[in-house]
Amino acid sequence: MPLIADRMNRISPSQTMMITAKVRALKAAGKDIIGLSAGEPDFDTPAHIKQAAIAAINQGETKYTDVAGTPALRQAVVEKFSRDGISYRPEEIIVSTGGKQVIFNAMLATVQAGDEVIIPTPCWVSYPDIVQLAEGQPVFLPCPQNNGFKMLAEDLEKAITPRTKWVFLNSPNNPTGAAYSAEELRPICDVLLRHPQLWVFSDDIYEKLVYDGFKAATIAQVEPRLKDRAVTMNGCSKAYAMTGWRIGFCGAPVELIKAMEKLQGQSTSNTSSISQAAAVAALNGPEEALHEMVKVYQQRRNMVVDMLNQAQGLNCPKPEGAFYVFPSMQGCIGKTTPRGKPIETDEDFVIALLDEEGVAAVHGSAFIYPGHFRISYATSTEALREACTRIQRFCASLR
Repeated sequence: MPLIADRMNRISPSQTMMITAKVRALKAAGKDIIGLSAGEPDFDTPAHIKQAAIAAINQGETKYTDVAGTPALRQAVVEKFSRDGISYRPEEIIVSTGGKQVIFNAMLATVQAGDEVIIPTPCWVSYPDIVQLAEGQPVFLPCPQNNGFKMLAEDLEKAITPRTKWVFLNSPNNPTGAAYSAEELRPICDVLLRHPQLWVFSDDIYEKLVYDGFKAATIAQVEPRLKDRAVTMNGCSKAYAMTGWRIGFCGAPVELIKAMEKLQGQSTSNTSSISQAAAVAALNGPEEALHEMVKVYQQRRNMVVDMLNQAQGLNCPKPEGAFYVFPSMQGCIGKTTPRGKPIETDEDFVIALLDEEGVAAVHGSAFIYPGHFRISYATSTEALREACTRIQRFCASLR
């Protein structure tokens, strides 16, 4: 009798976390490595949020909370969504240990064996594995660069079958940074309205990180008639530089929230009481620090896009949001590095880039979209400039 359950064969380790761990190990060994693989802000958590956590500790707020979150945090989430133009009640909110647990809970609570889940690609690495762990079938819907890496309504319509249960929508997107305006979501909403069996999972975790005056939008905001079969997911990790605090949350119909709460009650129970107190301060407090982060991210994005587009064989579109760029490296395919390594795939490219120039990126195949690679510009401007210089040098050296 085997020790490891068959369900574990349906999933693979997170590619981004594996690369990040490799970067840490290389740095610890004294290697000169610039890590651009992690989706983690380099800014510190704003001071007023940290102070709220310290106050919670000093006031003894160190006990179990309701599984779905403290009343104060659920109310803060309600008010956050209200500011976004979506009306939720506290009983329609659940707080989880990061956005990933929200996704995990929703899929395990709803997906039956054989159910199809449409996932536009490029996509975050964990979506397919979570769906497969829930015994669902990922259906990948390619969104090419000439469409701005965005799903078109007519392509969504063609992908829907009688077995389709969910559609994922991640805006701004990881790994591309592409974001949907309300006008771009309107035809997608019209398709969803024509298919009443279909639910939509809107992953808005990068919603506040948008540039050039872009206005982020989400499904339940654009089309309130879809709210009763939508999950609106968000969190504190990216916008407030709180990745380690592990706070994700969502709004959804009460029936689904109760099922997710039941599952969470038998797995992790509540997330950290201290983190929840900090999240209340994040959602209710001043946003000057956030605005400063966005300003710096926009400057970095512009620099990175400009420098990568000067590299031979690369083509890098300018994204609307998040803190990633997703350049094509098709012009490098078929070439060879100075050390004699052939570049036949995007994975060959990022491995050689790490080995020969000490720059860590993530290959596009990890995001179900080969021929590209992802760079995170959530690191210092000086490190980014040096990394892009090394990438230019690496690309120029290929023969």
